[in-house]
Amino acid sequence: MSISVLLAEDQRMVLGALGTLLGLEPDLDVVATAVDGDDALRLVVSLRPDVLVTDIEMPRRTGLEVAAEIQRRGLPTRVVILTTFARSGYLRRALDAGVRGYLLKDAPSATLADAVRAVHSGGRAVDPALAADAWGESDPLTDRERQVLRLAGDGLGNAGISASLHLSEGTVRNYLSEAMRKLGAPNRTAAARLARERGWL
Repeated sequence: MSISVLLAEDQRMVLGALGTLLGLEPDLDVVATAVDGDDALRLVVSLRPDVLVTDIEMPRRTGLEVAAEIQRRGLPTRVVILTTFARSGYLRRALDAGVRGYLLKDAPSATLADAVRAVHSGGRAVDPALAADAWGESDPLTDRERQVLRLAGDGLGNAGISASLHLSEGTVRNYLSEAMRKLGAPNRTAAARLARERGWL
């Protein structure tokens, strides 16, 4: 019996290559692909694939946010993150979101196929170098501080963040101030940069 796989990746060339590579495996069946996080979640809900292989940074919803929502809803799909981000902060957040696999994009294709099989059978598949670092410095940001800081780092002002997250501008300022304090950053741009460098955004 084949393992059904959903692929989520916003770079279409990478998405096509992944689909081709996994399609060569006789026991893996790529049932659908998505180019943003909202589509990935919609397809998980409608198709209930065995495994979702997803990037982290995608439009509309990150791979980590998709994984967290899958966990929150109690959906059976297991998640493998495939990313360029070799940062322990991302791995910590991924594990907290119920992710079962975390691999880097420069890993051999056979490693990804083996990871899908391992995760499907109830195991884990985590890049060993990252796993060794995963329990270092902890992420001090709350989910809401992270959302606000990510948008600030993308160049949105308080009004834009307020509209995007349906918060008052005063609340946005409070979240930004608290994030800057926690990170010891002099301004929002520096705070966003520091958080990204540590894998917290």
